[in-house]
Amino acid sequence: MKKTALFASAFFAILPAFAQQASVPAITGVPEAAQQAAASIDAEKIRAHVRFLADDLLEGRGPGTRGGDLAAKYIAAQFAVDGLKPAGDNGTYFQKVPLYAVHTIEEETKFSLLPTNGVPLDLQYATDVVTKDQTGEESADIDAPIVFVGYGIDAPEYKWDDYAGVDVKGKVLLVIVNEPPSTDDAFFKGKTMTYYGRWTYKYEEAARKGAVGVLIIHRTDLASYPWDVVRNSQSVEKSYLQGDPSATLKAASWIQLDVARKLLAAAGKNVDDEIVAAGKPGFHAYELPVRLKAHVASKVRRYDSDNVVAELPGEDTSSKRQAVIYSAHYDHLGIDPNLKGDNIYNGAADNGTGCGIILEMARAFADASARPPHSVFFAAVTAEEQGLLGSQYLGMHPPVPAAAISLDLNFDMLNPIGVPLDAEVSGAERTDFYPVVEKTAKAFDLTIQPDQFPSAGHYYRSDHFSFARVGVPSFSVGQGTHFEGHDAAWGVSQMEDFTAHHYHQPSDEYKDSMDFRGDAKMARFGLILGWEASSLPRGVEWQPGDEFEAARKKSEGAQ
Repeated sequence: MKKTALFASAFFAILPAFAQQASVPAITGVPEAAQQAAASIDAEKIRAHVRFLADDLLEGRGPGTRGGDLAAKYIAAQFAVDGLKPAGDNGTYFQKVPLYAVHTIEEETKFSLLPTNGVPLDLQYATDVVTKDQTGEESADIDAPIVFVGYGIDAPEYKWDDYAGVDVKGKVLLVIVNEPPSTDDAFFKGKTMTYYGRWTYKYEEAARKGAVGVLIIHRTDLASYPWDVVRNSQSVEKSYLQGDPSATLKAASWIQLDVARKLLAAAGKNVDDEIVAAGKPGFHAYELPVRLKAHVASKVRRYDSDNVVAELPGEDTSSKRQAVIYSAHYDHLGIDPNLKGDNIYNGAADNGTGCGIILEMARAFADASARPPHSVFFAAVTAEEQGLLGSQYLGMHPPVPAAAISLDLNFDMLNPIGVPLDAEVSGAERTDFYPVVEKTAKAFDLTIQPDQFPSAGHYYRSDHFSFARVGVPSFSVGQGTHFEGHDAAWGVSQMEDFTAHHYHQPSDEYKDSMDFRGDAKMARFGLILGWEASSLPRGVEWQPGDEFEAARKKSEGAQ
């Protein structure tokens, strides 16, 4: 991109709104100030933000890099221009997130299975096993027994505990990916994956139980992706939060199904039969007659990156309850020095669009003729691509106590390809706010599109989840697959093409042909939702029995 265009983008992004106002539907109970604020949202202002954030100058916005820091400073400058209050550290807009990145040295990392009777089995790195040492040490040695704990789940609400009656402290756990199969919505939500099925949960629970390592069994049908995806994701740096009590494993690992087959055969078991048995009530963990002897070598890089957080105080300045947070991650994948040709991962759609949306919403809120009843926060978070780390840190250190936050609305990768007729708000149905979402979507001529792949666990893969896990009702606001002037098949083909050819590729770049009218529509929809949440007589709550209800009650009890 030419630098003249870059600086023009930055200039026009901060100009007052002169564009013709859009029409916003009249919604019962929504004040005129909110409707006027939503109507002022300008698609071209969102374009200007995306154009700047996706420029080569920002070098792919990698966390802890010059380009990432430039993006954070740009976002903070926009918040300042809007007149929002800093809500970061020490009276600034910046919340420092301390991180360390781990890269496994493959040629020096060794895994061997030592059966009580029989010949040791050396595992080939990348072919049989991949791992990360979460501790941040450059070298780790393990010599420990292996315990098969089934799915590795402790879920009191489902009366399920794979750890019952077994001590796993100091041991290595053999774990199945996913969760017990179910068609009963009251048991692990039927076909919809809960967080218990995510591989990240397996590591976290094992760490809480005192294990030193985990071997997750990869089976393509259960994981929903092939071994190559696991191998490639582990071949690059993985970052962790410094001081994270759930990141203490010396070997957070995956193994091929054939390796698990040999492991269980040493105990006279068949892996396929054991996977079936582990998904039924009555399963009990057991220690295998096999030890893991491993040496894990790592390169470790410590760095800081910033969340950018701002506040628009509400009309009721005496109350710190019922705050609303809008979130979007600003980081992307940076530069790949080993890639020939264009090696900058600009991240225009992912997630320049989400940032552009919350920046334009912040301006619209700040310029409104009245304020919502309670505070509204805007958070552009870092290190999402590293595992939701910026939002995880913000969830652990929120600008107001978690119990005082009524709702988080997250925006992530809204591809600017036209005006949507569908909205994806998966997770909203888990809250008592859902009737408001339905009513508002209908007013905006948006059909709520259900999660197309409920077993994939998409709810746990975006920044709203970091708020949910500390009890805050949260969901992402996204567009579906049906757009004005096209049938639904066109939208599906656009999504599939982007995923196949541009997602997490250098080709995710800004183009003048992008149509930001849809991003503006979703921003207006989101603004009204947030204002409505702020105006409720009490805060938003999870539906009774939801997996995050206990965290909500815990946060409320801590106040």
